[in-house]
Amino acid sequence: MSRTMNTENLLRQIEFIKEVDKLKYILRKTKLFHSDRNENDAEHSWHLALMAMVLAEHSNVPVDLLRVIKMLLIHDIVEIDAGDTFIYDSRKNHDNTLEERVAAQRIFGLLPEPQAEELITIWEEFEAQETNEAKFARAMDRLEPLLQNTSNNGGTWAEFGVTYDQVIAKKQVMARGSDTIWQYAEQLINDSVTSGILKK
Repeated sequence: MSRTMNTENLLRQIEFIKEVDKLKYILRKTKLFHSDRNENDAEHSWHLALMAMVLAEHSNVPVDLLRVIKMLLIHDIVEIDAGDTFIYDSRKNHDNTLEERVAAQRIFGLLPEPQAEELITIWEEFEAQETNEAKFARAMDRLEPLLQNTSNNGGTWAEFGVTYDQVIAKKQVMARGSDTIWQYAEQLINDSVTSGILKK
């Protein structure tokens, strides 16, 4: 690679790095553990990547952990343009919306072409939920807010009137990535009903 090409790549990579700093300003509905402060997307992505490192042994099948971590670190970058959609919002489609696809092309497109193509491919893999890595990554994405809500006396469930049936409908996808984690999560959901922080 020529020095000129190397410099061009570096400038594009730095531009991308600056752009994704905006992820720190995208607030989610869920709040930090035992807190009244909303989590931002960057915190969420970091936490999921760390969770995957710690919990990988519970995946239904062995996975490429580096690929899972890449998915988790980039999966919400599109929200810089598209915004965060609350998981229990029934008015908006959560599955690979047009706004998110346009955002992926713009933001990842800041990078040199080979890197842009790689990250778009990884983002699409996460969205499609067909590979073992994507299934396990999704399990992490569904587990974290469950843990947050139970630590905050119902958290967003109480705030937005979310019911047991809604939680089960959104969370049971975890079983595709980890039966063990889903069993734990399902028990946590049932315990939340028993304790009164989640309504049936």
